[in-house]
Amino acid sequence: MSGILQNYLPLVVFIGVAGLIGLVLLIAPFIVAFQQPDPEKLSAYECGFNAFDDARMKFDVRFYLVAILFIIFDLEVAFLFPWAVAFGKLGATGFWSMVVFLAVLTVGFAYEWKKGALEWD
Repeated sequence: MSGILQNYLPLVVFIGVAGLIGLVLLIAPFIVAFQQPDPEKLSAYECGFNAFDDARMKFDVRFYLVAILFIIFDLEVAFLFPWAVAFGKLGATGFWSMVVFLAVLTVGFAYEWKKGALEWD
């Protein structure tokens, strides 16, 4: 029985070291970090608009459309890598399915662009 448990010893050590590193990385920022942020650090950024109190206030959705399109094209690239690796084994069906996939995404992007949702003021 002890022979079986000794086989798991490296796994237990690995989990222990990983847990220790995780705890150190969670605690270290609170010890090392600068605790007096300036107003610039606390200001709204990257969201496209300043903070507001009323949740029903109108805001520009174009920022979100661009973010969604970025995610879609990012996923498209993620699908292209395995397709390129297996390209020789896929044949004509695999080729044309990827052509249709890319065409649908490109037409969707062109439609949003023509509709004016992606124009910036």
